[in-house]
Amino acid sequence: MTASGEHVGRARERLTALLVDASIGALGAAGGHVAGVYLRSGTPGLLRLATLVGLPGPMFRPWWRLQVDRPFPVADAYRLGVRVVLPNATEMVRRYPQFAAGLPFQFGSVYTPVPGAASAFGVLTVLRPATPDTEDELPDLDRLGRLAEDLGAGLRELVAKEGDAAVAWEGEPVCLRPPAARPGPARVGRFTWDPATSAVHGDDRLHALLGVAPAEFPGTGAELAAAVAPADAHQVLTALRETAAGKPPGSPLRVRAGDGAARLLELWPPPGATEASLVSGIVVDPGPAASADGAADLLPHGVFCLDRTGLVLYVNPAAARLAGRPRAELQGRPVWEAMPWLSGPPYDDHWRGALLSPGPVHFQVRHEDTGEGEWLSLSLHPGPELVTCTVVPADRIDPAVHLPRPPDPDAAGPSDTADRPSMAPLYRPIALAIALTDAVTARQVSAVVTQELLPAFGGRRLAIYLLQDRHFYLAWENGFPPGFLSPFDGVGLDAHLPGVETLTTGRPLFFESMQKLADTYPGIPLDASEGARAFLPLIASGRPVGSCILGFDTERGFSTEERTVLTALAGLIAHAMEKAQRYDSEAALARGLQQALLPRRLSAHPLVETVGRYLPGTQGMDVGGDWYDVVEAGDGLALVIGDVQGHGVQAAATMGQLRSAVRAFALGDRPPDEVLSGTNHLLIDLDPGQFASCCYVRLDPATGHARVARAGHPPPLLRAPDGRTRVLEIPGGVVLGVDPRARYPVTELELAPDAILALYTDGLVERPGADIDDGITALRVALAQAGPAPGRRGGRSLPAVADRLTAMARHSAARPDDVALLLATRRPGPAMT
Repeated sequence: MTASGEHVGRARERLTALLVDASIGALGAAGGHVAGVYLRSGTPGLLRLATLVGLPGPMFRPWWRLQVDRPFPVADAYRLGVRVVLPNATEMVRRYPQFAAGLPFQFGSVYTPVPGAASAFGVLTVLRPATPDTEDELPDLDRLGRLAEDLGAGLRELVAKEGDAAVAWEGEPVCLRPPAARPGPARVGRFTWDPATSAVHGDDRLHALLGVAPAEFPGTGAELAAAVAPADAHQVLTALRETAAGKPPGSPLRVRAGDGAARLLELWPPPGATEASLVSGIVVDPGPAASADGAADLLPHGVFCLDRTGLVLYVNPAAARLAGRPRAELQGRPVWEAMPWLSGPPYDDHWRGALLSPGPVHFQVRHEDTGEGEWLSLSLHPGPELVTCTVVPADRIDPAVHLPRPPDPDAAGPSDTADRPSMAPLYRPIALAIALTDAVTARQVSAVVTQELLPAFGGRRLAIYLLQDRHFYLAWENGFPPGFLSPFDGVGLDAHLPGVETLTTGRPLFFESMQKLADTYPGIPLDASEGARAFLPLIASGRPVGSCILGFDTERGFSTEERTVLTALAGLIAHAMEKAQRYDSEAALARGLQQALLPRRLSAHPLVETVGRYLPGTQGMDVGGDWYDVVEAGDGLALVIGDVQGHGVQAAATMGQLRSAVRAFALGDRPPDEVLSGTNHLLIDLDPGQFASCCYVRLDPATGHARVARAGHPPPLLRAPDGRTRVLEIPGGVVLGVDPRARYPVTELELAPDAILALYTDGLVERPGADIDDGITALRVALAQAGPAPGRRGGRSLPAVADRLTAMARHSAARPDDVALLLATRRPGPAMT
């Protein structure tokens, strides 16, 4: 093993240890049964699950990857840097309906950001029993916060030594069982093994478990294998070597100590393992409880037990007989491998429910491996460490009480429809439907399909074509080679192509391989020599919308269930796209209206420089009613900023009317209070069902004397020439359009040469889950740090200051509201220079 490889291995070992320790600590802090850490990955905007304690990883694969802009609690905690607490399923449904649709079970959860230097490293997550919304039922949030801070400190130290890449997680999560509630002495010992030197490093718990002093601890892999399992040493050594090569055992090894006691050995390499990677592992001694396995051997009905990672720890003879396999082939393996007829839809949902909710779960399953297929009734009883399962033939269970009963030869067999496999575990249409309700543009709809639909079916490529004027135009593509789809853009309805014919016939087309696609459509260009394709018609309310193409990297078949689900999902996508096309038309009209109404240039004065900035929101209708203006008012200038409630054409139209009214009053050099009162009456007379906030400043450029009035608008900021910046405490009236008797008091102030006056709308200072006063304080600090005053040598230009203040909002991918900013500064007059 090279020195650099050993160095990387040590860093990964340190990272994994930090994450595992934090996850296990979080279980105790929150009284939870599941914990884990999401870390940022090398892919921008993508979080990956790095550790998972208390759940079987494969059964929760859809949640291994998470986009930071999705409406999920982990994403909010990471993006906003705030803790998210969901005490129960009711609160989960209210705040995160998409998350609740994917995991519709009774549990509570807490999500605590792990602080980094500039942004969060990730999120410490705990799932716990559901509680009422009362404070005294909540977990120890302060202790969780300290665990997250300690983890962040450890990760920052690792970054300082190894760089950012050391804490970017790639690949699958490390999945572990939770520690026992009352662990016996030395139940778990941890070690690492270097495949190049065969050196073993163990912790004190491993020394105690093996009964040797640290000075006498075996120093090689062979000696470790002999100490852990003398009779199975060769099996342990083989597992160590395969794990070092990146092929760890699919489940913990079940071996025997020298005295015959059972032991479990878990091994895992760091992510991105090579043959030179360090192997990490733990040795688990189940303790005296293991000798009690025979207690259930005499029971007439089947009993088997799993740990919380899905590993089968015990099977009694009756359960083995019903499963149709020897006990030795069942124990020590994950349940979905030991009993594959218990996995897949809808049974994965039953297992998830048992692992996440406190109550028992009952269901029936048809065991196809037993001749004609025997119906079995299962009951899953979850505990903090184990899930105990009972299994009996279906005709021996009373569905009312779920207890064994004498056989009833006259009883009807299980209904074929009563337990028909649900489509939900294949992919929950309701989850996609809820996600699509938040998508309003064609690009947003396509992005949701990419993030939600492709991973559910293992797809790698997506293309969406929309029909316009009897021709197909590419609206979205993902995963196809650059330029490959260009020749298909603009094809007509008469083209002999599967993407066209799936819409004209209304039938989805499925091809298990590229060869079958080429045989059906000779001469069609192919982007790969292998793989499968699905072409889905997008039809909404009987009207053709377009077609959706899903691409897979390998050949695969499409079951009847998958074809049914994909066809149904295509209908959801079609309706969302139809809505998006209507939105795009309205948005184009609103953008044009807004651009026409916003000032092309600001009124100028030799002694005053002004700069304005406007940023549309990036969520929902991306045009709104924010505006700013600079108007000649007698021998002075009027500085105006306002915000009409709402978005869309109506808000833009109302904004235009208000801007025209304010300009008319300003050109007449009316006092600020009269300007706002007159505009207020106009808005009430128009009765558009909207209200607006506004701040109006009448400035005398020669003297710097200003008179200010505001109507429900955030207070201005003033930066003095020496850099001191303050919030102007200006009394204000209510928003415009509400009270015809409203009054708007006027406040006087002085604008010194080189001082900066900042007017802004709430979109610049509001953040979800945060107090607006905190946002105003942050903007004040940013303005204070903007550098020397614009008129001084080396100072930033006023446009540069405006760009600096809007930089964070400009680069935000999830900006819920519009942003408007107006800056003004006085230049020194001839007598002042």
